[in-house]
Amino acid sequence: MATEMSCVWMRRILLRSNPLPLHKTPTPSPLSTQFLKHSPPLLIPLVSSHRLSSFSTATAACSLPDTLASVDGAGVSNKSSKVLLKGMRYDELEKWVQSQGYRPGQAMMLWKRLYGNYIWAHHSDQLKGLNKDFRKMLSENAEFKALSLKQIITAADGTRKILFTLEDGMVIETVVIPSDSSRNTVCVSSQVGCGMNCQFCYTGRMGLRRHLTAAEIVEQAVFARSLLTSEVGEITNVVFMGMGEPLHNIDNVIKAADIMVDDQGLHFSPRKITVSTSGLVPQLRRYLRESNCAIAVSLNATTDEVRNWIMPINRKYNIAVLLQTLKEELPFKNNYKVLFEYVMLAGVNDSIEDARRLADLVQGIPCKINLISFNPHSGSHFRPTSDEKMIEFRNYLAGAGRVVFMRPSRGDDQMAACGQLGKPGEIQAPMLRVPEKFRTATQVVV
Repeated sequence: MATEMSCVWMRRILLRSNPLPLHKTPTPSPLSTQFLKHSPPLLIPLVSSHRLSSFSTATAACSLPDTLASVDGAGVSNKSSKVLLKGMRYDELEKWVQSQGYRPGQAMMLWKRLYGNYIWAHHSDQLKGLNKDFRKMLSENAEFKALSLKQIITAADGTRKILFTLEDGMVIETVVIPSDSSRNTVCVSSQVGCGMNCQFCYTGRMGLRRHLTAAEIVEQAVFARSLLTSEVGEITNVVFMGMGEPLHNIDNVIKAADIMVDDQGLHFSPRKITVSTSGLVPQLRRYLRESNCAIAVSLNATTDEVRNWIMPINRKYNIAVLLQTLKEELPFKNNYKVLFEYVMLAGVNDSIEDARRLADLVQGIPCKINLISFNPHSGSHFRPTSDEKMIEFRNYLAGAGRVVFMRPSRGDDQMAACGQLGKPGEIQAPMLRVPEKFRTATQVVV
């Protein structure tokens, strides 16, 4: 029974099979139909918290779906039939502007006010310099904001966690990580919650509520620049490492990245935008073929036994399949390196034997390795590896010729660090049974 229920949970989360819509989407106007796309239905988690203890690692028997659903999203505000401007690439915006009877040059002037020239317009009042009639048309037919600012929380180290309310009332979190150098990073979310159920990640406890639209993703970066540039300096880097599995929402993530790199707009360098994945192989292959932005692979284990437990997606696409995909695709990329992320869990994946296996696994793959300290959260089984052991692990990899870094936790005192975002409710994703051999190394944090 435990196997059946956990399999059902995973399939329902990944396939978005719940047919109940979150809201009734309005009928778009005829002129803008090609730009308007409906938002996805709400995903409702299937198990209540008092039943989670019954789930076991027997879920390895699950057969995960061959195709993970992706929601193409969106250029429409759900409260009206207004076009959502930040949901369009420039060519789409230009076509829409022309469909309203205005010149393409007006589209470029609008684009620069949305994303460039230190304006970052959030409403029509910020469009000085544009034709009066054009501004009036925009105020009547276009929506500028996909997010509403709820709160900014500052951690002791200067990291900012920004909470945004979505139009449907859900909340997402974005993190801005300042640096003493000229590198300031915004960590954006791609979903509300996450369906991957990685056992060390607090966001995974939420389950997947819904995908974010391209506009909701892009606007996190816009808000980061408009709110914090004066305080921390220019935001130079974007990492898709917030809430959600980015490649599960690949259409909107690729579209958002395309908007971010446009040289007349936000103008992020493609190599300074990094999309992270837990290992969705078909989507990874597509991403490497379609996008010039960087990729990070959240590996976190050196054996399928451990990865099957801490990252259930490994039961569908195991380590060998994941790494073989990289080896097949990277030769077609120019001067391209993978970033392997490795969250270190005390007594689980941090032995010297793990370091040896990791060095062997990435042999032949142009890469860097980030060693990440586990950031504790309520209900977690795991403990962080000690600094001394992380240094020993790093030194072994470096001695084996691998490029390796230790990434310090940022913002952990305000639950803004890696793996700490989100707010699980009463109904949560299943915690999988800890394998016998690791029970002495794990504990439940309350």
